[in-house]
Amino acid sequence: MIEDALLEAEEKMDKAVEVAKDNFAGIRTGRVNPGLFSKVTVDYYGAPTPLQQLASFATPEARTLLITPFDKGSMGAIEAALRDSDIGANPSNDGQVIRIVMPELTAERRREYIKLAHTQGEDAKVSIRHVRRAAKDTIDKLVKDGEVGEDDGNRGEKELDALTKRYTETVDSLLKSKEAELSEV
Repeated sequence: MIEDALLEAEEKMDKAVEVAKDNFAGIRTGRVNPGLFSKVTVDYYGAPTPLQQLASFATPEARTLLITPFDKGSMGAIEAALRDSDIGANPSNDGQVIRIVMPELTAERRREYIKLAHTQGEDAKVSIRHVRRAAKDTIDKLVKDGEVGEDDGNRGEKELDALTKRYTETVDSLLKSKEAELSEV
């Protein structure tokens, strides 16, 4: 029973780390990458559709991204969605591909992105701690109801603490690498 609670907690903590990775990928660094556009949705024939499902991406240079729509009729909608997004992209359309040249990051903008990364990292750690609290409550309830012994409950809590520490350290290391990436000029 304790193993089930620990397994469930580990799965949820793993999901929190995956969400943090996705969020960090969405923060722009000196290089442009398709992950920046993962949250952009295009109004494709009346249905909101993720941009990744409508086009392929290529990065010929560090700050240039080429978006090639699978359906050339969707170019205008993709261009409008990119212009309206909060990414700060100014797309240009040549009839075949949409070219985005991202501006150079300023020092102030880098600091804002680092602050955003810290906020998202802290959100992930808070999520991990919430999972820990829920699992600890489950273990405490099992001990209180007499379904498991106190020694097993204590052992389960120690394993849970080790699990929590491992996942928060993972988030910290992801944050540190993202911060180094953002600080790089």
